[in-house]
Amino acid sequence: MAEQKPISSPAGEPLIRNISDTALWVAIYRARESERADALFRDPYARRLAGKRGEEIAKSMRFNRGSQDWPYVSRTVCFDQLIMDHVRQGGDMVINLAAGLDTRPYCMELPPALKWVEVDLPAMIDYKTEILRDEKPHCLLERVRLDLGDVGARQDLFRRLGSEAKNVLVLSEGLLVYLTRDEVSALSRDLAAQATFRNWAIDLCSPGLLKMLEKSLGRALDQAGSPLKFGPEEGPDFFAASGWRAVEVYSMLKTAAKIKRLPFFLRLFALLPDRDGRNQGSRVWGGVCRLTRM
Repeated sequence: MAEQKPISSPAGEPLIRNISDTALWVAIYRARESERADALFRDPYARRLAGKRGEEIAKSMRFNRGSQDWPYVSRTVCFDQLIMDHVRQGGDMVINLAAGLDTRPYCMELPPALKWVEVDLPAMIDYKTEILRDEKPHCLLERVRLDLGDVGARQDLFRRLGSEAKNVLVLSEGLLVYLTRDEVSALSRDLAAQATFRNWAIDLCSPGLLKMLEKSLGRALDQAGSPLKFGPEEGPDFFAASGWRAVEVYSMLKTAAKIKRLPFFLRLFALLPDRDGRNQGSRVWGGVCRLTRM
């Protein structure tokens, strides 16, 4: 795959200015899927939230033309399934870390008593709150303006939320890849410290996929101060040292094949074994995992 040049607006400003701009870009994938006649999920707010800049970023990504939305559609489908499983099993809280422009509280059929907590940077929270000011969520919704890099503040937040619920599912969709191994370990320990945080849904990539993404996206993200960092050789086993074990692992490639979103030229690869994401090395693998407390 050819290396991507930094992408800029007509005025010369980088299209991806910071980590928050990646949320505008990802919202375009949700919008495209939502507008299909056979959509696997519906997000009527995605295109409005993505705005013009989200469209420009998506159009500037050469690798993302045509049918290349499938990894993000697969990821969304997997996370949706884990959320609904959590609700059916009596979960009373969902905490969405680095929530970005996620609109699940407005789009999914969630119990009115479910507490949903979105955590993100103040500017992102303010932007989404303004766009959705006239919309009504299906469940109880709290938004927390917080930089997750502030360790003391996030530990205080986790303690408060942990005391307010009995069965919590934590989401970190699209977050961990931007953190170092040490930062992921520290976050894992902080989450494990709360007894009511029973499950954690993450997305994960292999070293091989991380390298491929760095070649295609690296310059644009480096330019925005948000380089890709985390693709552990151990796969889901990385989290065992912090008190978590993987109980469900879904390959995004195999999921895309199952939901009929995988491009034809990749279908043969979906037949290969993936060892649940473990010890992938140079192989290109991405997946969604549900971790549970050990």
